[in-house]
Amino acid sequence: MDNSNQLDWAWIRPCAEHIDIEIMQCHEEGKDISLITDQAAQLKSLDFTLSENVQLVGEFYDMTASLPVRDGYPYKEPSDIKGIRALSKGSDTKKTCDIDRDVLYDKAYGAWLGRIAGCMLGKPVEGRSSAQIRTYLQSQGRWPLNDYFSMRSDESVRKECGLDYDWSKMSAEGMTCAIADDDTNYTTACLAVYNTHGADFTPSNVAGFWLNNIPFLYTCTAERVAYRNLVNLVAPPESAAFRNPYREWIGAQIRADFWGYVCPGDPARAAEYAWRDACISHVKNGIYGEMWTAAILAAAYETSDIETIIRAGLAQIPGTSRLHESIERVIRQYHDGLSYECAIADMHSRWDEAHPHGWCHTISNAIIVTIALLWGAGDFTRTICNAVMAGFDTDCNGATAGSILGLIVGAKNLPDNWVRPLNDTLHTGVAGYHCVKISEIAGRTAALASHS
Repeated sequence: MDNSNQLDWAWIRPCAEHIDIEIMQCHEEGKDISLITDQAAQLKSLDFTLSENVQLVGEFYDMTASLPVRDGYPYKEPSDIKGIRALSKGSDTKKTCDIDRDVLYDKAYGAWLGRIAGCMLGKPVEGRSSAQIRTYLQSQGRWPLNDYFSMRSDESVRKECGLDYDWSKMSAEGMTCAIADDDTNYTTACLAVYNTHGADFTPSNVAGFWLNNIPFLYTCTAERVAYRNLVNLVAPPESAAFRNPYREWIGAQIRADFWGYVCPGDPARAAEYAWRDACISHVKNGIYGEMWTAAILAAAYETSDIETIIRAGLAQIPGTSRLHESIERVIRQYHDGLSYECAIADMHSRWDEAHPHGWCHTISNAIIVTIALLWGAGDFTRTICNAVMAGFDTDCNGATAGSILGLIVGAKNLPDNWVRPLNDTLHTGVAGYHCVKISEIAGRTAALASHS
């Protein structure tokens, strides 16, 4: 995420690529896109610096929203919590988990550290292809990856791999803290919301917190559209669907973690909290990604068995969804004995990392997290490196995988090479939390979890 003070209108203004994204999204949702092909082609040729053409794009989104579902579409994917529960296998009964306070703190601290370390690992290569990542590491004799990225490389290699920029603050040599990133901004924001409103927080509470405490340009894709909708008085859950081509992208999934942290042993409650958060900006599988991840983390307080916690997450989302189907496919591949490389190759054959929609979609990245967890076999280093070497949204996937393993193993058991460079310091773009001690926010998390 680039938090430069310079306004990049491409992040705000529609472009031809957004039309392509909307068409792909509609097709995946089962809509009959043959009805909009001509309009899409005309729109893509327009000059989007003209306000009247921007308005035409909005009208195009309104048209796609009303498209009928094509015959034979096999998935059922509601966005409301009642509809989701009706198609999910998990119980919605809330439960408590009796965990020693010291263990609870160690796990919460491990989760925060794991998330932050995984984010910092993936951050330098965010937006780079899996081939570029492999080439860069092989040039250093560091494939497979087992530590933070190093800048010690020939300038020509850095240029070839898209790493010819100043990423020293994210490097093994120059890291002195965790710098701000949306993958940790939202975890912090969720802590702040829960700290203020408690278990009865609402989507409107979350939306209000965003508007008051997160600058607009610190948001990306679906969150940025939702933010704009909120300012224009489009309230949740309409704020998620209205003219939002990114409605199933990864943004909600990266906001999941705190809801799992604060619900030890209670995947159903974690998933419900995640739904309240996700429905502001996402629909369908965009929502499911956050619910799935939050439930995994809640379950991870009670067991270290990777497949068990993944299935605990799946139990909270519709079995009739594309995300559920995709994760089950990975689990089957694992039981069939596929190698990590083959599992990743299969994912790449189905999702295009060169296209933003494939690169940033919830499902493609949830698949990577699942592969990272299963083939990581409970090893923290192997898990977060598996998540990053695969490409796609590297910092998001490193963060999520690191969060889950960090909670499982606890802070005391995290390898020193991942923890020491962070210096117990996290910077964020969230008002009131611009520079915080990781141990302190972990302590606050554990206190909230013990009273939840």
